[in-house]
Amino acid sequence: MCAPCCLSQLACCCGSAACSLCCGCCPKIKQSTSTRFMYALFFMLVTVTCVIMMSPTVETAMREHIPFFTEMCNKLNAGENCSTLVGYSAVYKVCFGMACFFFFFFVFTIHVRTSTGCRAAVHNGFWFFKFVALLACCAGGFFLPNQEKFLEVWRYVGAAGGFLFIIIQLMLLVQFAHRWNQNWSSGVKYNKIWYAALALVTLVLFSVAVGALVFMIVFYTDPEACFLNKLFLGVNGGLCLVVSLLAISPCIQTFQPTSGLLQSAIISVYVMYLTFSALASKPVEMVERNGKNVTVCVFPYKSGLQSDTNIVTGVGTVILFGCILYSCLISTTKRSSTALQVYRNDMPENERARCCFCCVDDTEDYDDEKTAGGQNVKYDERDGTIYSYCYFHFVFFLGSLYVMMTVTNWFHYENAKIERLLEGSWSVFWIKMASCWVCLFLYMWTLVVPMLFPKRFQA
Repeated sequence: MCAPCCLSQLACCCGSAACSLCCGCCPKIKQSTSTRFMYALFFMLVTVTCVIMMSPTVETAMREHIPFFTEMCNKLNAGENCSTLVGYSAVYKVCFGMACFFFFFFVFTIHVRTSTGCRAAVHNGFWFFKFVALLACCAGGFFLPNQEKFLEVWRYVGAAGGFLFIIIQLMLLVQFAHRWNQNWSSGVKYNKIWYAALALVTLVLFSVAVGALVFMIVFYTDPEACFLNKLFLGVNGGLCLVVSLLAISPCIQTFQPTSGLLQSAIISVYVMYLTFSALASKPVEMVERNGKNVTVCVFPYKSGLQSDTNIVTGVGTVILFGCILYSCLISTTKRSSTALQVYRNDMPENERARCCFCCVDDTEDYDDEKTAGGQNVKYDERDGTIYSYCYFHFVFFLGSLYVMMTVTNWFHYENAKIERLLEGSWSVFWIKMASCWVCLFLYMWTLVVPMLFPKRFQA
C-alpha cells in the first residue's frame, strides 16, 4: 500500500500527474483546484519568508538561538549577522524572483485552451522542479548587478503592479456583492425564507457599517484637531448613503430589478473597513494641552503595551494574507472574469439559492480517477481548461508586487518593519482612502451603466 502511494506522490512532484495526497480518507479534489492550491502554497511560502525578513524580532531570535549564526553568515558572505538577507532590499529581491517566476508562467501559458498539451502538463505538474526554479529565482535576485539602480526602478514597478492588484480586489468585491444578492434572490420564488435571510443579513451589515462609523467618530476625531479625519468620515459615510439610495431608486430598479440593499450593505462595510484602516495608518497628530503635547485620534491599542502591538500586527498580517489569497484564487474563476460586467435582469434557469454560493464551482461534470492508494482526483479539465492559466499567473505576478510594497510599507521602506505594519505613513493612508472611492465608483458604475446603455444589457 505504501509503495503505490510513494510512487503516486513521486509522479505528482516530478511528473505531469495532478497533485494529490497519499491519504485515501482525504476528500475528493479537482485537478484545477489542486493546481491552484499548490501555486498558492508556493506564494504563501515566499510571503512568509518576506514577513520574516522584515521582522527584527525574528532576526534577534535567530541570532540568539541558532548555533554559530555569525560564523554561518560569514561563510555565506551575507554580511554581519546576515544583514543582506533582511530588510526592505532583501524583500525586494525575493519578491523580484517570485514575480519573475509567475511572469514566466504567464507568458508560457498564453493561449492554452486544453489541458492535454505539453504546456498545460507543465502548468499542472512537475512541482518539485518548479519549486526548485522558484528558489533559484528568489536567490538570483541577490546576485543582480547595480543593485541600487535596480531597487530604485523595481520600486516603481512594484507600486504600479500593487495598485493594479488593489483594483482587481475591488472589482472582485463588487462582483461578489452582486453575485450574493442574485443567488439568494433566485430562491425567493421557491421559499419565502430567503426574503428573511436577505433582510437579516442586510440589517446586520448596515448595523456593522453604522457602528464602525460611530466608533471612528468617537476615537478618530477631536474638537481641536484631526480635520482630515472628520472630512473623510463625512465624505465616505455620505457616499455610502448615496449609493444605498441609488440602488433602490426607481430609475435603477427599472433597468436592474435585482439591485437591492444587500449589495450596498456589503460595499458600505468594506468602505468603513478601508476608512478605519486608512485612519489607523495615518501619522499621529498631537495637540498642546495644559502645557503638554498630547496624542489625539489614535486607536486604544496604541497604549504602548507590547502585547497589544503584537496582537494587532498579527491580526493585520493574517488579514493581509487572506485578502491576497482570496484575490489571487477567486479572480481566476469564470464568474470572476466578468467582474466588471453588470448582471442582466434575467436569472439563469439553473440558478439555485445556496448559503455557500461562492463555493459552488462553474462545472459539475467530471471524471474521477483514484490515485494509487491515495486521494481521489477529479479530472475536471478533460474537455478544456476551467480557468485562464495565463491570467491566473498574471494575478499572482501582481500579488507578488502587492506583497512587496505592503510588507515594506510602500514608499516608507527605509524604516519599515513588520511589527510596524499598521503604524502611520501618509502613502498608506492615501492609498487606502483612494481605494474607498474607487470601490464606491465601481459599484456605482455597475448600477448606472444599464441605464446609460440599455440595449447592451437587455435580456
